[in-house]
Amino acid sequence: MGARLNHVSVSASDMDASIRFYQEVFGLERIPAPNFGFPTCWLRVGDQQLHLFQRAGSAPEHHHFALTVADFEAVYRKAQALRAFDESTAGGHIRELPDGSVQMYLRDPDGNLVEVDFPDSARLDRTVIKELPALAEQFPQSDENRRATLFPKQL
Repeated sequence: MGARLNHVSVSASDMDASIRFYQEVFGLERIPAPNFGFPTCWLRVGDQQLHLFQRAGSAPEHHHFALTVADFEAVYRKAQALRAFDESTAGGHIRELPDGSVQMYLRDPDGNLVEVDFPDSARLDRTVIKELPALAEQFPQSDENRRATLFPKQL
């Protein structure tokens, strides 16, 4: 069917704080959004979008979306300065997967969980990323688990 992800929508009780977070941490660009009768902001994420909406309700604890970044260390530093790391949901805020990719978990100002991905742990500046526990240190990995990849060449 040729489906691909178009956008993700997350709640933002303080729209200005959420917009600032996504612009400062990820460099997302605000783009025009229609009037839905409640505050809404659309942000460009490459050729997809992140939609922020101001409605009653809180963010689910484990639901998340993931952003791949080119400058992992810059995002790490900004998240560290904002104290945005999520230490508890995934068993720590950063880890290396069996394929050598890296995941980092943050919370935006409204508590939405954001996964930040980078394809190659060997390319990280270890003076910035001092600790990088392997997922295999936390959970045993079978042969099939070790073949999993966060960045498949083709689906």
